[in-house]
Amino acid sequence: MPSQQTSNTLHFECETGNYHTFCPISCVAWLYQKIEDSFFLVVGTKTCGYFLQNALGVMIFAEPRYAMAELEEGDISAQLNDYQELKRLCLQIKRDRNPSVIVWIGTCTTEIIKMDLEGMAPRLEAEIHIPIVVARANGLDYAFTQGEDTVLAAMAHRCPEKAPQAVVRDDKRSSKLLSLFSSNKEPNALVSSSGQASHPPLVLFGSLPQTVASQLNLELKRQGIQVSGWLPEQTYSNLPVVGEGVYVCGVNPFLSRTATTLMRRRRCKLISAPFPIGPDGTRAWIEKICSVFEIQPVGLKEREEQIWRGLEEYLQLVRGKSVFFMGDNLLEVSLARFLTRCGMIVYEIGIPYMDKRYQAAELSLLQNTCQQMGVPMPRIVEKPDNYNQVQRIRELKPDLAITGMAHANPLEARGINTKWSVEFTFAQIHGFTNARDILELVTRPLRRNHNLEELGWTRLVQDHSSMPQALPA
Repeated sequence: MPSQQTSNTLHFECETGNYHTFCPISCVAWLYQKIEDSFFLVVGTKTCGYFLQNALGVMIFAEPRYAMAELEEGDISAQLNDYQELKRLCLQIKRDRNPSVIVWIGTCTTEIIKMDLEGMAPRLEAEIHIPIVVARANGLDYAFTQGEDTVLAAMAHRCPEKAPQAVVRDDKRSSKLLSLFSSNKEPNALVSSSGQASHPPLVLFGSLPQTVASQLNLELKRQGIQVSGWLPEQTYSNLPVVGEGVYVCGVNPFLSRTATTLMRRRRCKLISAPFPIGPDGTRAWIEKICSVFEIQPVGLKEREEQIWRGLEEYLQLVRGKSVFFMGDNLLEVSLARFLTRCGMIVYEIGIPYMDKRYQAAELSLLQNTCQQMGVPMPRIVEKPDNYNQVQRIRELKPDLAITGMAHANPLEARGINTKWSVEFTFAQIHGFTNARDILELVTRPLRRNHNLEELGWTRLVQDHSSMPQALPA
């Protein structure tokens, strides 16, 4: 076994520069459900269509609001008029669905043939009178969940600038809405009933199921903080007001492009906080927002301890176990920090892309967690080489590997328990109450392995993994 780091300093590596991840156009799967009056048009080849058809097959009972604009040989060789074809499709979408917004998702092929989606969209938008948002979600430039990042960054440009309604807090720390009108375009600061300044507008960004977003809203409301809006909202027409004087805070670690757009283009103030994943991360996220607004948080420590007590049955299964992240959905640092706090040993955090500035608070919390738990800092490998990772997994022999679907079966055949990283993307893992769902996913392969051992099947699996990989002809 190779020696692990004994220091508590962050150690970063970068191996290949390649993205070994799920395709980012899969962001359509959760975004079209979140933004209920939207329609997503993916511009790509039949390969993209086959991928979406299989990746979203689990949602066959839901009425989808997405479609493929398939590129044929004539499109690729510039023999057809791209504008006329997209216009035909968008007019059909308007006639059949009449959405409030159409989102064009650019794929790898649109990048290769230099299709000018950004140039065609304003012209077509003026003709059909429906907003058209262009987002690049190609696998050449972006990893799995960064597809959502490009969509939200594009939508940030469409957010209104008019001064929002302000939120006031009375002396009993309850919140209510108060319409304040100003002659200028800047958002008004929030004022209390006593006339003293209260917290400025707060907008949260990141696509979460409405139930989870409501939970986070409620947790902040308990501290006397009112959320002015979310990016995205359930409807495109309700996009939040963003601009100078508005504070923004992300809920997912893969939204660095959106954060940059909100800061540089819309002049918002970013609250750099750990992400609300796990009870420890949720508490740190709320505390950081409170500190920015100079509010003393109340009852957070007791709230976190209550959640940990409720997780004890799962914690008994993971304490002392080791885990290896191969890297796929950019949630790896947050999940590794939470599992470290649960008592697990993290050997390596593979991650497709690392924005150290946007994840600075999360990395700091990971470092503090390792110090508190008395475990070495895991190595963080950006754009890992999968071949090298598999060799390290064979040497380290972790109890669990969290990996993309491509490597799950090969690792299982070699006696390594695996969990698909994509499952964490689609599961509800944010906030205090959803920490149980994270541990349910993590412990499922461990519990399965334990059951197999009781049945005496472990020996059979080990014998099968030691067989030669190929038989002579």
